[in-house]
Amino acid sequence: MSELKQHAEFRTAEPKRVTLPNRVTLMDALRLLPSSDGKRFAPVFRNGSLLVEIYAPQNPDTQTSHKQDEVYIVVSGRGWFVNDEQRHEFGPGDFLFVPAGVEHRFEDFTDDIVVWVVFYGPEGGETPR
Repeated sequence: MSELKQHAEFRTAEPKRVTLPNRVTLMDALRLLPSSDGKRFAPVFRNGSLLVEIYAPQNPDTQTSHKQDEVYIVVSGRGWFVNDEQRHEFGPGDFLFVPAGVEHRFEDFTDDIVVWVVFYGPEGGETPR
C-alpha cells in the first residue's frame, strides 16, 4: 500500500503536522482515484490548515461550498467554472480561486478533467486585503 493511500484519513483528521513526502507526483495522486468508495477526490497532503487533494469530477459536478478558502489548479480538461455569480471558461494550467462559503462548480467540462485542489486558512476564510 502506498504511503499516500495510508493517509487517506486526512480529509477528516484534525489539522496537525504529519510526516509525508515533500513531493507528490501527479501519477501518485491519480492512482488514488476513484477511491475505494467511488469518490472522485482524494487527499494527498496535509500540513496544519493546508490540505491538497486531487479531484476528477464527473458530470454533473455536485460539490457544495467549503469552509476554507480554496484554489483549483487545472491539470487537464476544459469547460466552464461557476464561482458565485461569475462563470469563466477554464483549461489546463488555469488557477481558480474560491473564497470560503461561496457556491461553485465545474460545468460543461470534458471527460479528462483533473484538478489539484488546495484548501487553506481558517474556517470562514482569510480576510481579503
